[in-house]
Parts: sequence; structure tokens; C-alpha cells
Amino acid sequence: MGRSQQPPWYGYVYGMSFGRIDGRVCVVTGAARGIGESCARALARAGGVVWVTDLNEAGAGAVARGITDAGGVARSRRLDVRDEREWVAAITAVLERDGTLDVLVNNAGITGFDPPTGPHDPEHASLESWRAVHATNLDGVFLGCKHAIGAMKVGGRGGRGRGGSIVNISSRSGQVGIPGASAYASSKAGVRNHSKSVALYCAERGYGIRCNSVHPGAVLTPMWDAVLGEGEARAAAIADVTAGVPLGRMGTPEEVASLVAFLASDASSYITGAELVIDGGILAGAEARPEPRD
Repeated sequence: MGRSQQPPWYGYVYGMSFGRIDGRVCVVTGAARGIGESCARALARAGGVVWVTDLNEAGAGAVARGITDAGGVARSRRLDVRDEREWVAAITAVLERDGTLDVLVNNAGITGFDPPTGPHDPEHASLESWRAVHATNLDGVFLGCKHAIGAMKVGGRGGRGRGGSIVNISSRSGQVGIPGASAYASSKAGVRNHSKSVALYCAERGYGIRCNSVHPGAVLTPMWDAVLGEGEARAAAIADVTAGVPLGRMGTPEEVASLVAFLASDASSYITGAELVIDGGILAGAEARPEPRD
């Protein structure tokens, strides 16, 4: 096979530009902290133009300034993912400023525990708390996908984009039942399934848009603070969590961000409709940590 006939993955496999997204325009939701912040930073390091969005406008601005100070390109904007009008305004601002949208990371999410909104088990959860969790975690993803498709799609009526990648942050909890967090688990299961619907819809219409879901588990982010507590109690809680992780530790937001950056790039060009688990082996089915050596 001559150089002109080399497959599209050749350069990536042989290290020429693995995972680069130079000049691509990215929007990350819930990016003022945690996994979203790490995703924004990782996409910027890979060469992307990153829009850092969050309900916490000041926090989003601080992250964007940090990226810029480190030599990246970032902009910030308030975005309440529950509000379709804010989605329309945000996507319009991106297109007016940068002309296109190439990557969307739907990361914004809540557990319902911070601030506390009462029990979240199937028997005692209130309809109000159930709907609040789904409004952010599932409605927000639906709205993000809906408006990103219009901005990204190639050809067709109204098509103005050049294709792209949508990465939806689900959870390990989207694949198993969580008795004490039923709304969270249900919403993340919805994200998992909707990602597949989006992937198939875009593929059958030739839009050039891939959509995948990422399922973190036992990743140490501020979202865990309400569960872990502080001081000695926190250390004990972390030890309890890690006891059930085959790799013997909690994951980091940066490790999740590396997977997201891969999915944003052409290095993952044949991956769509997939669910990628990053949980240290929890969902593999059994604990299999090696025994300590003498």
C-alpha cells in the first residue's frame, strides 16, 4: 500500500498526531470543576478552541483564564443546561465567534445530594427531587445533543457544519441499580441509551457526527464530597470505596479527560454508539486485586 493509499488511521497509529484536535471548536458543560474542568484542559492541550461553560459563570471564567495562561485557547460562558433558550444562545455565540462546532462534551450533572434534597431511594424520593436530577442530567444532554446536531451536521437541509463528536458523560451508575440514588442512576441510564439513539440517527443521515457515552466509576471529584465527608471519616470512606475497586484506588478526573479527548479526535473515527467504562475494573464482575508481595 503506497503512502497515498494509507488508511486514515495510519498517522495516528504511528505517532504522527495521535489524538490531536488542532483548531477544533469544543464546548464543555459543567466545566467549572471536576471532570468537566479536566476535560476542558485536556481538549485545550490537544489543540482545541474550548468554550468552558457552567451555571457557575465565575468558575467557568477562572478555568478559561487558567487555560489561556497555560498557552491554550479558551472562552467562557454561563450555561444552564436545563434551559433550551440558553442552549440556543450559547450555540449561536459559538458559531458567530468561531464559525463552527466540532466537539460537545455533555458533562454537567448533579447527584441530588449537594445540597441535600431528601431521600433518593425508590420508596421515599419526592417527585420534585426526581425531576430536578433528570432536568440537569438527562434533559441537559438531550438539549445539548439536539442543538449540537444542527450546528455540526454535514449537508442536508440547514447543514452548515463539518461533522463532529459528541461525548456524553454517563456513569457506572447508568449500568447498574443504585438503591439510594435511584434518580441519579435512572438519569445516567437515560444518557447511555440516548447516546446510542443519537449515534444511529446521525449515522443513518450521513451527518458525520459520532456520539458516545463515557461511564466513570469511583472517580474522585467534588461530587463525592457530600458522600465522603471530611477528616478521618473521609479517609475511612475513601478506603471503603477503594476496597471494592480491583485496581485498588479511586480514579482521577484527568484519567477520564484523557478518554474524552481520545473520543473527540480522529483517532476514534470508527467509534460511535459505544459506551466506554472507566472504573478501575468494578464492572468487570469481581474484585481481582493482586495480593501484596513480601
